[in-house]
Amino acid sequence: MLEQSPQRRIRSFVLRTGRITDAQQRALTELWPRFGIDLPSDAAELPLPLDEFFGRSAPKVLEIGFGNGDNLVEYAARDRQRNFIGVEVHRAGVGHALLRALDLQLDNLRLICHDVVEVLERGISSASLDEVLILFPDPWHKKRHHKRRLVQAPFIELLADRIRPGGLLQLATDWQPYAEQMLEVIGNNRHFVNRSANLGGSEGFVPRPDWRALTRFERRGQRLGHGVWDLSFERLHD
Repeated sequence: MLEQSPQRRIRSFVLRTGRITDAQQRALTELWPRFGIDLPSDAAELPLPLDEFFGRSAPKVLEIGFGNGDNLVEYAARDRQRNFIGVEVHRAGVGHALLRALDLQLDNLRLICHDVVEVLERGISSASLDEVLILFPDPWHKKRHHKRRLVQAPFIELLADRIRPGGLLQLATDWQPYAEQMLEVIGNNRHFVNRSANLGGSEGFVPRPDWRALTRFERRGQRLGHGVWDLSFERLHD
């Protein structure tokens, strides 16, 4: 996913022109000044001064590709002592999350509608994140599309730089081949250690964590008998 050439970068997402409701569009217009963060084009304004956006210094949790924001919003509502940042490229999902953030008056939540790779490369300082969540990323089922998967060695190396020592990288997928790739790719990175043994897991995976919201997507999968694989890694001290 992070493999680059002088011509272009392979992206792990496709921008779809799905329907956005009137309420979501209004949220994007009216609530963005309160909850949104834009990535500046001026390098002098980077990396992002995240503490200033929240008006305080607190541990930071980043969710990558938060979809409709179901997990992100619930997690932020339960843990108001930490600051939560969500990155998502699909505007309908961002609008939905904005409405939920307003309903719950979440002063500890900010959203970014941008390519997460560029956000991490340009906008996030080294060792500034306490926890990163990657929940149900697009598995890109077809073999010829596997290069588009988000969890690739260069991307994990980037995350290793942005997560502080002792911080966590948490993942989940309902596609077993992708789960196995995650396990292998992150397991091969010297900056991370698998927490499975300490959390009562097996074969490198962990039990479903309490903090992870059970979304409609996952409930549907359960009804259909789909499995879900959770992974948890700790950033080591170099």
